Amino acid sequence: QFGNIQGTVIDVGGHTKGHVAFWFPDQSKVFVGDALFSLGCGKMFEGTPDQFWASLQRLRDLPDDTLVYCGHEYTKSNAKFAMSVEPNNTDLVARVAIVNQKRERGEPTVPSLLGEEKKANPFLRVDFSDEIRSNIGVTSEDTAAQAFGKLRRAKDNF
Repeated sequence: QFGNIQGTVIDVGGHTKGHVAFWFPDQSKVFVGDALFSLGCGKMFEGTPDQFWASLQRLRDLPDDTLVYCGHEYTKSNAKFAMSVEPNNTDLVARVAIVNQKRERGEPTVPSLLGEEKKANPFLRVDFSDEIRSNIGVTSEDTAAQAFGKLRRAKDNF
């Protein structure tokens, strides 16, 4: 609780083992640190793919109208990677155009709307987007966490 505002602490370990997010449902806001970024997610410094994937699922389960406050303005860079793994996602293409326009005007892209992240962020889509899965070499035997791990490694090497 902050003053009269009720919040919930969410375990979002993966970037680091003890990473947490703060969700304020009545205000439709979540502060995620480096677990989730606009069109991306944090590097996996201490956690495992299973842990990080479970954390991203917890965030993805929040309502679409939740504003996501992340720790850094990496959206334009993340957009380049997202386009490399899912170039035919029309929601992503439209979002990238908006991101580029905002950054050209010197405007922030953070916070972002979780509903938009669910449509365009590859790290929230890797378990069901055939295009992403094909582009990063996910097999039918891979679990969703393994697919996430492959996507995170692809971003690390991008």
